[in-house]
Amino acid sequence: MGSLLYTLAVILLIIWAIGFFGYNAGNLIHILLVIAIVAILLRIIQGKKVI
Repeated sequence: MGSLLYTLAVILLIIWAIGFFGYNAGNLIHILLVIAIVAILLRIIQGKKVI
């Protein structure tokens, strides 16, 4: 589950970066960024190491 959460966060960050630099998609890009940051923070708070 933790690895899936981390992978999802990375994918969302990549999508956000593409949207931010490629075109203006409005608030959707910022929502994706917030979701990715929350996922990363949850991963850090849980303190589990990546295998």
